[in-house]
Amino acid sequence: MITVYSKNNCPFCDRAKALLESKEIPFTVIKMEEHTGAREFLMEQGLRSVPQIFKDGILIPGGFQGLAGKDEAFFETLKG
Repeated sequence: MITVYSKNNCPFCDRAKALLESKEIPFTVIKMEEHTGAREFLMEQGLRSVPQIFKDGILIPGGFQGLAGKDEAFFETLKG
């Protein structure tokens, strides 16, 4: 399962979600403004910006730019 930590009015968050949608990869969005504890969770992980993207609880480093730099084989692994 893919989880995207996002916030409103964040262009990189929107791009990350659009990229996942274009690859037909299902994901869950956790909006920082709506989920109590989301900010604290990210800060505990040493993360201070969004988007942050996790697969099965494991960080995919680099946010949108890290995701955009992946090849098609990587995206295929996200579908399963």
